[in-house]
Amino acid sequence: MNLFDVYPLWDIEPVKGLDTTLWDKNGEVYTDLYGGHAVISVGHCHPYYVKMLSEQLGKLGFYSNAVQNSLQKELATKLGRVSGYDDYALFLCNSGAEANENALKVASFHTGKAKVLAFRKAFHGRTSGAVAATDNPKIQAPFNATQNIVFAPLNDLEAVDTELSRGGFAAVIIEGIQGVAGIYEPTDEFINGLRTLCDKYGCLLILDEIQSGYGRTGKFFAHQHYGVRADIVTTAKGMANGFPIGGVLISPEIKPSYGMLGTTFGGNHLACTAAIAVLDIIEKENLVENAAKIGEYFKEAFAGDPAVKEYRGKGLMIGLELNEEYVGLRNKLLFEKHFFTGAAGAGVIRLLPSLTISQETAESFVAAWRELTM
Repeated sequence: MNLFDVYPLWDIEPVKGLDTTLWDKNGEVYTDLYGGHAVISVGHCHPYYVKMLSEQLGKLGFYSNAVQNSLQKELATKLGRVSGYDDYALFLCNSGAEANENALKVASFHTGKAKVLAFRKAFHGRTSGAVAATDNPKIQAPFNATQNIVFAPLNDLEAVDTELSRGGFAAVIIEGIQGVAGIYEPTDEFINGLRTLCDKYGCLLILDEIQSGYGRTGKFFAHQHYGVRADIVTTAKGMANGFPIGGVLISPEIKPSYGMLGTTFGGNHLACTAAIAVLDIIEKENLVENAAKIGEYFKEAFAGDPAVKEYRGKGLMIGLELNEEYVGLRNKLLFEKHFFTGAAGAGVIRLLPSLTISQETAESFVAAWRELTM
């Protein structure tokens, strides 16, 4: 049997990692400033993370949600405290797409309405409802087509007001910062305006923090830069440092019922242990503060850079839009300087490193960049 060929792959196979360093099967050393799409939040193979998972695997890896699991309760308590959403309830699943599917479902259950407003260039996942709310027809099959999703331009409150006034909307879903699109931020006025409009029209505000959450932007959730509070928050990527997990934080105004949501693997013992370890490391090592500090360094370092047309983002969620003559820079960074970075099309380099990134590593990347561009 062959693999179903849907990924264009580089001819590099990492076989070992430690913090922001990767080794490939040939012994070549790389620096990881992408973290597998913002997944590696506390560094590859953090000793505490490895210890916690190894110990739990020696006890019990999985049992279903038909029995008590105190690790789920421990995770919910810690996540609530660290995130500032301690009065919310947590539903655990297996991925970001699943988290968004369940968030949309909860909103529809709660309001009795079917329509959802999403935004141009949004990415919310590749499964049924999540991909329908993703503004990319290339990854939507005819099966995913629905009249229940309406798209509006980001940062256009008038357009949102016009659509919501038509009625029938269960929710507005928005990324804390648009990631896949190339790192685009909602304005303070816009995201607070969404809160007002959702309250006005009786729909829920869903903040998709799957890529932008877990301390990446210098706040635990990106939307907390704007002082807004969501009805539902979704999280996944950085939540367990590579172990599959997703979470839906749900307002106390929304009441659960048995059978409303469900999952076989979600919230299993290993996933919860991985997520608890991540929160412990984030707190003990002050990684939210480190994300803000190193992010500020990058912002200052790239100010006025001849290769950079525009610097976008907050903390360690960074988009570097390139001037046209530097469009091939990402490949040079990888193959000549051994730095993994991300992209949004050919013209934007995305930096999504582990929150553990050191000042020295950040400076080494800037030095390598300048050797290639100056």
